Amino acid sequence: MGDAKRRQQSGQVESKRIVSWLPLTIAQSSEFVRVSTQFAWIGIGLLVLGWLTVRLIGPTFGWWQLVG
Repeated sequence: MGDAKRRQQSGQVESKRIVSWLPLTIAQSSEFVRVSTQFAWIGIGLLVLGWLTVRLIGPTFGWWQLVG
């Protein structure tokens, strides 16, 4: 049995690098995209929550008054 086949069966398949001189693999780049997308959605949610607080929740409870 060849070495590559043995690695594949044991789950030790190495990912290929994006560029030969850059120590980042294709799997790492996919993971980065997944994590950054997740944090972007969290940021969008926090932005909406902050806007709702300033625009609706704060004035409703009398924390401040909107001008204009």
